[in-house]
Amino acid sequence: VQLQASGGGLVQAGGSLRLSCAAHGRTFNNNAMGWFRQAPGKERDFVAAVNWSGGATYYADSVKGRFTISRDNAKNTLYLQMNSLKPEDTAVYYCAADATNTRYRSNTSGYTNKRSYDFWGQGTLVTVSS
Repeated sequence: VQLQASGGGLVQAGGSLRLSCAAHGRTFNNNAMGWFRQAPGKERDFVAAVNWSGGATYYADSVKGRFTISRDNAKNTLYLQMNSLKPEDTAVYYCAADATNTRYRSNTSGYTNKRSYDFWGQGTLVTVSS
């Protein structure tokens, strides 16, 4: 199983980027998926997550109103649209998928805790210049 993240790059503050995460080797149509990020010298932090259908989304306070997570189960792909980027958004962004069936999960912590996720992409670097 492989999660392949792409779409990172260098952008000026206020700009936009769209990250993609393509899953290979199995489908995640019944599984939560999410994005996390890790800045130099810091822990990997939650950014956004989406439930199995795309009908429920969860965001870190720092990105609410600026980032949008979505998924296309037909393409087995996860997305993160990032707008109004700030220098503090600079980090390596990782996509992640839960191996268990989360179709009936209702607790938010299950989506925001990185320990819930079993598969991780290789990361894509986002650099926002001021």
